[in-house]
Amino acid sequence: MYRLATATTDNAMIPAPSCVTEINGVRIVLDPAGAMLLPQHSLLCVSDLHLEKGAAFARRGQLLPPWDTLATLRILAAVIARHDPRIVVSLGDNFHDRLGSVHMPAEFRAMINEMAHGREWIWINGNHDPDGVTDLAGTAADTLDYAGLHFRHEPLKQPQPGEIAGHLHPAATLLRRERAVRRPCFATDGRRMIMPSFGVMTGGLDINNRAFAGLFDKDRLTAHMLSQGRIHSFAHSALRG
Repeated sequence: MYRLATATTDNAMIPAPSCVTEINGVRIVLDPAGAMLLPQHSLLCVSDLHLEKGAAFARRGQLLPPWDTLATLRILAAVIARHDPRIVVSLGDNFHDRLGSVHMPAEFRAMINEMAHGREWIWINGNHDPDGVTDLAGTAADTLDYAGLHFRHEPLKQPQPGEIAGHLHPAATLLRRERAVRRPCFATDGRRMIMPSFGVMTGGLDINNRAFAGLFDKDRLTAHMLSQGRIHSFAHSALRG
C-alpha cells in the first residue's frame, strides 16, 4: 500500500461540463473524458489505460493498428492540462501486458515522463501488469489510501468504505425512442465507485452483467454515462436490464 501526505487546495475550481458527486462522503468531480478529480486535493485518477495493447497483440501474431497508445496519451495529456493536478493516480492495467512498459517506444515514454514532471504519479498495479512499470516516472503500488478513499484495481466483494476501483470497464445501456444507447460509465452507489476504462482500445461490460452482481446497492446505483463530451446520470432503474 502506498500512502500520500494529505494536502488541500483552497481555490479548487470545477470545470464545466463535469459532474459532481460523493463517495463515502468525499466530494469528487467526474470528467467527461472518463477521469475522476478530487479538486480540494488536486488529485486526478484514471483507470485501465491498457497502453501498448496493439503491440501486445502483435507479439502474439495478431496485428492491430498501432495507434492506440498515442491516442490514449493525447487524451490523457489534455485532461491533465485541463485540471493541472498535483497528483495523478493510474488505477491499474496501465499497460496491456507485462512487457508493455519495457518495450514502449521512446516517444511515448517521453510523453508520460513530461506529463509526470513536477507531479506525484502513482501507478496502481493491475491484473494485466502486476509487476509495475519500467523506466517511467512515478511509483508503483498495489493500493493507495488517500483523503478518505481507497484506490485499487479490482473491486473487492466486501469493499472498504470509499473504494475506487477499475478492472470491469463498466458501461450502461439506455433505451431512448425504442433505440438502445450504450456508453461507458462511472458506476456508483455512494459507497464505492467503479471507473470506466480510459484507453481508446478497450471495451465495456454492461453493469447488469453478472460480474457486477453483489457489488452495488441497486436501489442507490447510478450510472454516470459518458457521451459526446458530457456526462448524463441515470438511476439503475432507468437503465435497460
